[in-house]
Amino acid sequence: MYNNYLGSAFIKKQQKQEYFLSLVFLTIKICFSFLAIVSLFKLGYSSKVRLTRLREIQNSFSYEKYRFNALTSRFDDLFSSEGQQRFMKDQDQIISRDIIRVIWR
Repeated sequence: MYNNYLGSAFIKKQQKQEYFLSLVFLTIKICFSFLAIVSLFKLGYSSKVRLTRLREIQNSFSYEKYRFNALTSRFDDLFSSEGQQRFMKDQDQIISRDIIRVIWR
């Protein structure tokens, strides 16, 4: 009888240890899952920010490229036949009052 009591006490103690260990491992799994979910959200947000910045850089580059091509075209027109005359005609003709402007031709 005493031997049977020791065996059942040992089994109960072993079951309590297994329950405790399974609870600890479940807690660790939940923590790692939460950490993975938070990491995925942070990764998604940083990717969104990076794509937004890249899009801004691409738009800025496209604008500057367009301006460069337009200015290059105008600069090349200066050296074509009668380019200087066209350049003078393209300039703004705003003259303040009481200012004399002399254009040599």
